Amino acid sequence: MPDAKHTPRARIARTVRLPEPSRAALFRRAPELGPRVLFFSGGTALRDLSTTLIEYTANSIHLITPFDSGGSSAVLRKAFGMPAVGDLRNRIMALADRSITGNPAVFELFAHRLPKDVPQDELAAKLVRIMNGEDPLIRRVPDPLRKIIRTHLRFFNERRPKDFDLRGASIGNCILAGGYFNYNRMLDPVIYLFMQLVEARGVVRPIVNADLHLACRLADGRVLIGQHNMTGKEAAPIDAPIESLWLTASLDDPTPASVRIRDKTDKLIRQAEVICFPYGSFYSSLMANLLPQGVGDAVAAADCPKVYIPNLGHDPEQQGLTVADQTRRLLAALEAGCAKACRREDLLRFVFVDSRGGRYDGGLDIPAIKRLGVEVVDVPLARADDSGQADSRKVAELLVSLA
Repeated sequence: MPDAKHTPRARIARTVRLPEPSRAALFRRAPELGPRVLFFSGGTALRDLSTTLIEYTANSIHLITPFDSGGSSAVLRKAFGMPAVGDLRNRIMALADRSITGNPAVFELFAHRLPKDVPQDELAAKLVRIMNGEDPLIRRVPDPLRKIIRTHLRFFNERRPKDFDLRGASIGNCILAGGYFNYNRMLDPVIYLFMQLVEARGVVRPIVNADLHLACRLADGRVLIGQHNMTGKEAAPIDAPIESLWLTASLDDPTPASVRIRDKTDKLIRQAEVICFPYGSFYSSLMANLLPQGVGDAVAAADCPKVYIPNLGHDPEQQGLTVADQTRRLLAALEAGCAKACRREDLLRFVFVDSRGGRYDGGLDIPAIKRLGVEVVDVPLARADDSGQADSRKVAELLVSLA
């Protein structure tokens, strides 16, 4: 019998309906047999999709950007020199099985933020009450998860500087930060632990376990450092298009930094059954994930359908870009991550658009997308409420139909 390396293989092409109702129904009956749909993402844009997707597959893979420099993540990163954990926390909770006893209490605790208008000593006392198991938020969490959370909070509390600003702090982020220290500054073990405890359906990983930041150059020549300066959420929306994006080691220095994905991340990408470049913040969520070395090579090596689903509504990071422009930049980023030239169809095969329900700020320009060698699939994606947002169930059924 041939060994695994020499097992005969045959490439089979097939045509599928999109969506394929019978295939979606099959996976919904047995999500544990569902496909390994891999996403490069960050932020909260995929929260609803992730919650819906677990009805169809327990095997989705989520590679998340750890470069956020705003909100409570900024305070943690400045104090401890660590990757951002907020988006990881959000995705773990989105994939968790809400029917498990105790999980609603965990969601409430992880989502809780300390108030911004309370003195620091009162906030510290609140944190200690949670840590000691005295606060109602933690008392509702069942063991053994309660003990694990308290242990990780203790690690966090022992290491936080005396001048650490607790105003608006996310308890979930503090718990993950404590676990990060408990596991010798490694994120994967604490992510895995909490995913097991809340029975999250899938795999969540940071694209890299590195303390790096985003920097970009605008069309007018200005350089911005820090994701919080690009998204329009904490700073004023950018008033010129983004021309280029890179990683840097400091919020004070735009010098480019280099990092390579780990072997286990490379393996996750190569073994995916569908790769999705999804909607969300185009640069700070999607393109940021493609910056580490090795991503392009791994995507090219994955023998599976690869699809880009652009935003159906407004994204301040995409100003001036048609969907064709976005596709061109996505391909360029993937090609830049390849050690040698590869076929475009090995990097991106499909672009899913909704010409009727979508609100594409820069326009679609479908002929230009096709000239890039990418197949355009015009299919209903938008919600029926005319909100300009994607319908999570439609997207989920489309993606599992590709597998």
